[in-house]
Parts: sequence; C-alpha cells; structure tokens
Amino acid sequence: MKKIKEEDLMSYLYNEASPAVAAAIEKAMVEDPSIKEQLELLQFSMKHLERLKLESPSQESVQAILKYAASHKKRD
Repeated sequence: MKKIKEEDLMSYLYNEASPAVAAAIEKAMVEDPSIKEQLELLQFSMKHLERLKLESPSQESVQAILKYAASHKKRD
C-alpha cells in the first residue's frame, strides 16, 4: 500500500484530490483504521479553526517586526 501523506488527506478534505488519490485514500481507510482516524482528526481541526475569530496584528506590532527584521538583515 502506498503511504498516504497528510497533504493528500488535506486535498481530499477540500475535494481537491485527483480521482486516483481519492480512491487510494478511500481504499487506505478500509485497510488501515489509523488513516480514517487521521482524516477525522484533520476534519475536527478544520472545523475548529474556521470558528476562530482571528485579528490582524496592530500597526505598531507590524512596524516593530519590520524594524527588527531590517536591523538583523544579512549584510552582503
């Protein structure tokens, strides 16, 4: 059995997997319950991430980061 990568599972969850990859995942879930568990965990995580109310950093934070990055830029 071909090893199913997490990237393949994510593309499957977003309905972006090719038919061959989707079929391989569905077959793998039947043969290996841990694949189904991993897929369910990713689904759970996706649902909870969608519920988060994320805010952009303040302009002060952005400026501080840019200033820090500029002061630590690699010199040629």
